[in-house]
Amino acid sequence: MENENIRKELVVSAIENGTVIDHIPAGVVFRVVRILNLEATGTQVTVGFNLESRKYVRKGIIKVSGKFFKRAEIDKIALIAPTATLIIIKNYKVIEKRQVVIPEEIHKLVKCVNPNCITNSQNVDTRFKVIDKDDLRLQCHYCEKITAKNNIEII
Repeated sequence: MENENIRKELVVSAIENGTVIDHIPAGVVFRVVRILNLEATGTQVTVGFNLESRKYVRKGIIKVSGKFFKRAEIDKIALIAPTATLIIIKNYKVIEKRQVVIPEEIHKLVKCVNPNCITNSQNVDTRFKVIDKDDLRLQCHYCEKITAKNNIEII
């Protein structure tokens, strides 16, 4: 009976102001950290992965103190972790909670996989139409090459 008082959860400190990215598929947590360049941030970042989830078998979470993401950063998150939820915190309170959404078009965020595409040889911003949001497939505006989910390279 001496084990009754064993603590079964690890409590992570709350953030005063910032963003929590929740419900990240466990396998892509560190990819989200990389594409958002969170290693270079000067603020506190808490990363958890392979956490139990009622909604998903395993999930990841990233808490970023003092950071509110711009539209392009949110679009990057949506491409890598379409199940993610953004939680905006101000004065320790949840101000907003919303699901990320894959946009209809993607500008300047993804590299075209076609080496002959004009975007890979000249100073032309990439532009893609999202042709399948469920299995994430993108079509280049210039060369019309289709990029599948597993070949997407965020720039």
